Amino acid sequence: MILMEAATQLPESVMIFGCGYVGTALAQKLLSKGVRVGALTRNQEKADVLRSMGLSEVVVANLQEHDWHSELAGQYEGVVNCVSSAGGGIEGYRQSYLGGQASILKWATTQELSSYVYTSSTSVYPQDGGVEVDEAADTSNAPATGQVILESEELIANAVDILGRWYVLRLAGIYGPQRHYLLNLLKEGQAVIPGSGDYALNVIHLEDIVTAICAALSSKAPSGIYNVADDAPASKAEMVDWLAAELGCETPRFDPEHVSPRLARRGGRMPDRRILNGKARSLLAWAPKYSSFREGYRDLL
Repeated sequence: MILMEAATQLPESVMIFGCGYVGTALAQKLLSKGVRVGALTRNQEKADVLRSMGLSEVVVANLQEHDWHSELAGQYEGVVNCVSSAGGGIEGYRQSYLGGQASILKWATTQELSSYVYTSSTSVYPQDGGVEVDEAADTSNAPATGQVILESEELIANAVDILGRWYVLRLAGIYGPQRHYLLNLLKEGQAVIPGSGDYALNVIHLEDIVTAICAALSSKAPSGIYNVADDAPASKAEMVDWLAAELGCETPRFDPEHVSPRLARRGGRMPDRRILNGKARSLLAWAPKYSSFREGYRDLL
């Protein structure tokens, strides 16, 4: 791939939908760059926090509904949809990802957008067996939740006439401040970790997600799908061993028989695949600050 020169100019205004863990960190970054930021969240407490940060407008609503369209007064150049599932199984996925996306796209017809960024998930990839996975990988056998996410991506691809440039960022497993499940287990002295440790964990630090979104918002790279993961997937067992050594505690054992029903159907493990980030590196001119979990967790310890 040819390395493209990234644009450095962020949109003057950005609307963030589903402004939770990722969206709040993104809002902080954009505000620090002088961008006017609006947000939608379904959580009133989160809305209060966002208002205290200085966002231009904050709406509390369910994204899949349309009432919020008339509540937004501002015009925006950029959009980031970083909604997460509202729970409730597959129907919750359909409401958040499909219904939410459709509602945003209807509202977008009232805007003049230069860029649209959607934080999707690498969970759409069904590959196993330790293979390397890039954006061209087959997703036809994605799990049911992944199929819903793929449908929501398709809505964007079919709305190019109203979106300007669009970027689907398929995020690996998210970790960062206040979000570090394995580290918490070890700090709590867990002797047993549910599930298996023999598969690769593909992860991405919160800070690197924010820089990837900013790179997409300011980019002139081709519209399309981009994987956002660090450079060095590692097995879950390797990660736990390293964390235990850093904490100076005994390494817990894994128990594949005591897992959630979803993981039980997979034999106590997620698919073993290694997500490649080369396309985002070359076309978005983005690179993770935390190239592996070691650098990211070292900052968290």
